This record gives sequence, C-alpha cells and structure tokens, in this order.
Amino acid sequence: MHKAADILAILADGTFHSGQDLAQQLALSRSGVWKSVQYLQSCGLDVFAVRGKGYRLTRPVELLNQTLIQQAVSPLMQAHLEGVEVHWRVDSTNRYLLERVLTNVGSGYTCVAEMQTLGRGRRGRQWISPLGGNIYLSQLWRFSTGPAQLSGLSLATAIAIVRAISALGLGNVGVKWPNDVLINHKKIAGILLEINGESAGPSNVVAGVGINVRLSTEALAQIDQPCTDLESHLQQPFRRNQFVALLITELLSVYQQFSLHGFDYFREEWCKFDLYKDQQVNLIAGTGNITGINRGVDHQGALRLEQNGQVTSYQSGEISMRAVR
Repeated sequence: MHKAADILAILADGTFHSGQDLAQQLALSRSGVWKSVQYLQSCGLDVFAVRGKGYRLTRPVELLNQTLIQQAVSPLMQAHLEGVEVHWRVDSTNRYLLERVLTNVGSGYTCVAEMQTLGRGRRGRQWISPLGGNIYLSQLWRFSTGPAQLSGLSLATAIAIVRAISALGLGNVGVKWPNDVLINHKKIAGILLEINGESAGPSNVVAGVGINVRLSTEALAQIDQPCTDLESHLQQPFRRNQFVALLITELLSVYQQFSLHGFDYFREEWCKFDLYKDQQVNLIAGTGNITGINRGVDHQGALRLEQNGQVTSYQSGEISMRAVR
C-alpha cells in the first residue's frame, strides 16, 4: 500500500489535489488513485472528493518524520537514544520491537508508526489504531535487574506521559491505577509493558504507548469507555513530531531514573496526579470484585486498598480498577 502512503503525503497539507495531478505525480491510473483513496478512508482518514476540485483531507495531517523526531529529542537524553524508526504501518509497535530485541539493539531504541493493525492494550484488549493523527510508540529498555525488581514500572511510564502532556499547557491531567492517563477523567493514553529476562537479570522491557491525538466519531464509537483526544483540548495546532520527541525524552529520563532508584523515586509524583486517591473503588479481578477505599500506592506501586479499617496492597497483574459511582 505504498502508493496510498504517497497520496497521503501529498494530501497532508489539507488542500485540494485533482485526481489527474495525483495520477501524474505518482504514475498511477485515475482508478488506482481512487482505490488508494478508498484504502485511506478505510483506515480511518476523512478524505472527501469534490467534482472538479479533486481530493482533500478534512484537516491537515502532520506525518511522522524520523529526522525531525530525532533532532528534537532533548540534548540531555540524546546519549540514551539508541535510534528511532518511523513506519507507515505495522501490526504492533510492541511486537516489532520484541522481534528486534533478538538483533541486539540497545536501550532507548524506539519505534513509532502511523498505523497499527493489531494494536493491543492490557488484558488482551484491542487498541483502536486509525491512520494519521494518533501516536503509537514502543521503546526498548534493558535493565540489569530481573523482572521481579521492576514492580511499578508501568506507573512510572504513566508519569512520563503525564509530564509530556502537561508540557503542552493542558490541565486536568491525571492517572488511574495501574497506568491509564486521563484528561477530565476521560482516557487519553494507555500503556502495555512486555517484559522478559532472567530471574537475577538482565531484563528486556518493551513499553508500548498509545495516545489519542485525533479521534473520529467512528473511532470513538468502537471504544467501550469514556475517551478523549489531545486536539479536543488544545487551543493551537498540534505538532506531532515535536510531541513524539518530547515523549521519547520523558520516557528515556524516567527509565534512566528507574534503573537507579526504582518506583519509589516516582511515588510522590504519582500520588500528586492520582485522580482516585481516597475514593471508593472496585478492583476487578478474575476471582471477582473487591470494593474499598483507594489509599494510594506503596513503594513498589501496588494499590493500597482499605476495607473495614485494614489496608491490603494489590499488585496490578490482571487487576483493573474502577471508581464506584
């Protein structure tokens, strides 16, 4: 589908381009142009056609650019950035990086994509991944310790996302245990960590991050919980490459500090953004629901739940949390 990518690169400016001009520029037939446009529409892009004018996106799209992203990463973190790959389409950025681990790429290696076909969230849920607008990113980090010493890493990853979003000037950004990021209590980002390694170390972690930047009505209809996107809250055009670079910078910084200090380094910051602390919540697990008062997290990132005056810590695993309405 590389021709569809070429057409999107031309249409990205948000102005009209005639089918004849597109066909000539890309050595396609008019029918080939139309099929490529249909493919873009099937991927979630709003492309419309007007007789006598041609094709146009409803809104301009800033396509991901590897050079722009790498150059915009903070100079302090450049030494920890192994490299950046930008893809038009992958099944999953996490899966792609997990395969690259076998080729011995180093910590800080990052993959971003315009579209995922098999994006996943926690507990096997599908992550809706339309083309052109959102952010689908995975980063590899190699820790010297074993997986058991990485407790709380998903919470620290959420802190990196909160920092990046807050840098846009947005308020009402918060977290929901174990690792959701929300704006105005609506989900804006999700995290999926995949960890492998020896019990005594080292460990390989691929951290997958999905951030809603621009969600169509159709995409929102497919999501089974309250969600929002960045562009709904911004008062200025969103610069996607610059934000991806900022996100990479924050992730590199968090993982470097986590390597040295563990989750306890981030615990106070997590509590600051915890939207459900001291509220009644349900923990949803395979064995049933547990109701209690959220008393924050302990030094390993486990949720402290109070029931009848007693506090018990719960590790995330396959547990989800919901507020009691």
